[in-house]
Amino acid sequence: MPDSQSTRRIQLLSEPPFARVLLTHGKQNVIDVQMMEELAQALADIESESDISTIILSGVGEHFSAGVDIPSHTPDKAGEMLGKFHEVIRRLVRTTKVTLAVVRGYCLGGGAELAMVCDIVVTAESAHWGFPEIQLGCYPPVAAAALAAIVGQKRAAELVLTGRTFYGKEAAQLGLANRAVSIKLAEAVLDYEQRLKVLSPTALAHAKRALYSWDAAHFEKGLARAEDIYLKELIQTEDAREGILAWMEKRKPQWKGK
Repeated sequence: MPDSQSTRRIQLLSEPPFARVLLTHGKQNVIDVQMMEELAQALADIESESDISTIILSGVGEHFSAGVDIPSHTPDKAGEMLGKFHEVIRRLVRTTKVTLAVVRGYCLGGGAELAMVCDIVVTAESAHWGFPEIQLGCYPPVAAAALAAIVGQKRAAELVLTGRTFYGKEAAQLGLANRAVSIKLAEAVLDYEQRLKVLSPTALAHAKRALYSWDAAHFEKGLARAEDIYLKELIQTEDAREGILAWMEKRKPQWKGK
């Protein structure tokens, strides 16, 4: 019997050599501060487990994640929200474990950022991907820092600056996912599991370190810069406040350009 630990926002199942982390917050697995704290702790716990080689990240129900809780983007909460969310991202980026994201349904904003920093991503063709923060008068700092390295500068600029959504099939074409499947998502994941479970956790860890040795330093600098611009400049603007307020009031934003 696998060990299990349930919390209010995530579920952690230890099945060596796999650790399964499931997002379990409501119908759309919205990422709030509590989920961020639980994810950070789970990733820290998994890191110390020598018999775990792979973290499999997925969402319970129909969706991976619709993204970070929008009311957390207000000026009084943005600092805490970004700090805790980026701690999760940094732990995912730095972990010695192979990370595999399984995407279905909504994979938006912070949810898409969680998936994009994983080593391997399997997505349903029908999944809805996107980085829609610009439509709220904000921007996605992780995507701003790292998306170009994954999909190229022009494609990254288009996705961040328009905030458009796209299907999982296009996500694979862009390079955000390794494989997009129309049916039998579980079978595609099982294929990766069978390949990974026979490999040395130590060898995989060292291979990851070598594979990302160049990107790691650039990502850290880029994310720090993106955070700085977001908190010291963007979040102080009238448009940033208007975007979040309009969403909460269920109306179209009235941009002032300042």
